Amino acid sequence: MLTITRKMEFDAGHRIPDHKSQCRNMHGHRYTLLITLTGDVVQQEGESDNGMIMDFGDIKALANQHLVKLWDHAFIVYAHDTVVRDFLDSMPNHKTVVIDRVPTVENLAKIAFDILKEVYHDRYGRHLSLTKVTLYETPNCWAEIDG
Repeated sequence: MLTITRKMEFDAGHRIPDHKSQCRNMHGHRYTLLITLTGDVVQQEGESDNGMIMDFGDIKALANQHLVKLWDHAFIVYAHDTVVRDFLDSMPNHKTVVIDRVPTVENLAKIAFDILKEVYHDRYGRHLSLTKVTLYETPNCWAEIDG
């Protein structure tokens, strides 16, 4: 199976409210997102994407529109973390993303996969599909989810 992968990065803050160590404090990361797709390789002379599964610029544009620009420089907070939500709500125009689960790298990878799966599914009629999302929280720690 032939796959292609686009790497993107963004910065975001979070906290793990019930964690026993420092992660219970508000902090941020430089996340690295890897988006892996499969699909038909275009075999059409004269087409811009000839020889490609999908143009990497198109992968980036779609990921930016549906995920990266929403999370970049935002604070991602668990809906039930009312102390932090109240604090963030007190700041006018603060970029806050409220999610339905604790914002661990595992949960963020799953949410990212669920969002992007529909974005890329069968795009351009090329049997395109999202096969994997890898989300690095640090250079040494990450989560992967396969389709």
